[in-house]
Amino acid sequence: MDRVLPKRFWTSQRIAIAVGGLAVVGLLAYNFLWADHRSKLNVEKDKITISTVSTGTFDDFIVVTGVVQPLKTIRLDAIAGGYVTEKLVEGGAMVKQGQVLLRLENQNLRLNFLQSETEANRLVNDLQNTRQRLRVERYTLQKTLSDLDFQLDKAKDAFDRQSKLYKDKAIPEQDYLTAKRDYDRLVEQRKIEVESQKYQQENSLIQIKQLEETLARTQKNVALWQQTLNNLVVKAPVSGQLSSIDIEVGSNINQGQNIGQIDDLNGFKMRVGVDEHYNNRIFAGLNGSFEYNGANHPLQITRVYPESRNGRIDVDMIFMKAAPEGLKRGQSTPIQLELGKASKATLLPVGGFFSDTGGNWVYVVDKLGNRAVKRNITLGRKNPEYFEVLTGLEPGEQVITSSYENFGDNEVLEF
Repeated sequence: MDRVLPKRFWTSQRIAIAVGGLAVVGLLAYNFLWADHRSKLNVEKDKITISTVSTGTFDDFIVVTGVVQPLKTIRLDAIAGGYVTEKLVEGGAMVKQGQVLLRLENQNLRLNFLQSETEANRLVNDLQNTRQRLRVERYTLQKTLSDLDFQLDKAKDAFDRQSKLYKDKAIPEQDYLTAKRDYDRLVEQRKIEVESQKYQQENSLIQIKQLEETLARTQKNVALWQQTLNNLVVKAPVSGQLSSIDIEVGSNINQGQNIGQIDDLNGFKMRVGVDEHYNNRIFAGLNGSFEYNGANHPLQITRVYPESRNGRIDVDMIFMKAAPEGLKRGQSTPIQLELGKASKATLLPVGGFFSDTGGNWVYVVDKLGNRAVKRNITLGRKNPEYFEVLTGLEPGEQVITSSYENFGDNEVLEF
């Protein structure tokens, strides 16, 4: 006789459903709790550069390019304007101090000189004539005073006789008073004549002084015009090489116009262009060096030019010792410019990554070497070989230092 078996709850179908559900729940839990959701990119390890972070001495320097220039360059500016009538020396020639380079002509300057010279000659004649006239007048005044003194002596003799006779009551009072008035009039007239001659003499001296001062000023003007005419002959102010003279016969030159320059070849300096990024770290007194003919030659910055051109500032560097033999004007050479003292630091080799990240983050390789993960860092100073690491990296870690251009925004690189 058949028995009714009890129905089982865990059938094979239910077991399969439960197992499947647990698998889905576990997968979801793993995906939410432990799975790596960061964006990834597969890269070929042999096509990237991996560098090791290290500890060492950081030499704070940059490599710049210096161009050899004369220690002193003298500009030739036209002191007087005119047109070129003769050109005696071509650019590139060696010249001596005082050697004639150009001859100019300026008719207006010559006319002004002649007018000034004529005025000076007229004043000389006026001064001579005035002195002659005053000398004649002085003789006339002396003669007048001499005649007046003679008349005064006669009047005094007559007055003395009349006074004596009047006291003796030998003549009437009217004769005495007439003689007295004649004498007193001549005495007063002599006083007036003396004052008049004194005034005329002082006035004459003033006239002569004024003429002399006017003549002196005019003669100075003549000398200045003469000097200006002399400047129409352009001479070399110093000995050296006439590196340029862009003037031809017939050219018209304005006053103050640059017509060339002379290089003093008794010494050289280096004109160096420095990236304006280092502007606040460049100042006079910084040292540098460069290698030439197998020897190291020290340099020092003496002048920093304030203008920035095409993202660079110019500085002048002089040789701390004698300039090496064989240097030529215009020759260029790399220079190691020191920006600070050497110090211990965590070092990261320089690479193309910096242009893509600005030094704010890098890809750091994990310990297994299978992947590289993005990490934020802070970099400090830089020299041609290393960056100074301030935070984010430890010595011994490995970093991708080649370009990140093809990595996009992925946070993990898998090899």
